[in-house]
Amino acid sequence: MFIQTESTPNPATLKFLPGQTVLEAGTADFPSEDAAGSSPLAKRIFAIQGVTGVFFGIDFVTVTKSDETDWDHVKPAILGAIMEHFQSGQPVIEGDTARGSGHAEHTGEDGEIVVQIKELLDTRVRPAVAQDGGDIVFHGFDRGIVYLHMQGACAGCPSSTLTLKMGIENLLRHYIPEVLEVRPVAA
Repeated sequence: MFIQTESTPNPATLKFLPGQTVLEAGTADFPSEDAAGSSPLAKRIFAIQGVTGVFFGIDFVTVTKSDETDWDHVKPAILGAIMEHFQSGQPVIEGDTARGSGHAEHTGEDGEIVVQIKELLDTRVRPAVAQDGGDIVFHGFDRGIVYLHMQGACAGCPSSTLTLKMGIENLLRHYIPEVLEVRPVAA
């Protein structure tokens, strides 16, 4: 098994491509070791000292490290953990692995606007940020403000504010006049 690595715009995050499917659909975000309970792969990666976050996409694993940790020290251990996991035959996530879009549900009078927002996120934004090892999901819409949750390499990325304001906000405002602003939210 050959695992490729790619840098991301976030210097604390690397993207690992195992050359096979990681998740059948959707994404899975493990922002802490406590959140990794249902995933043998995430637990295996969190066992490496200095790992602070794990994120799964369809064909990649994104790992975030602490500022004090050097990639030269943890990268070989992460590569080993990913390789061991896929050779073990264990599932990536145990139990019900059906994953939705990740978007929050929205009910109310702005339903048509929210459908348009989610459609633009799914077709224009999410594929681009997945290439950088992350994801952005809809969290809410209230009085013209779109709330988005950033995951994987996008969470804590130095350029995430620029991506939100100059990229996503401009895109949504162009297509949906009711959108006035985009703001990030924590999980």
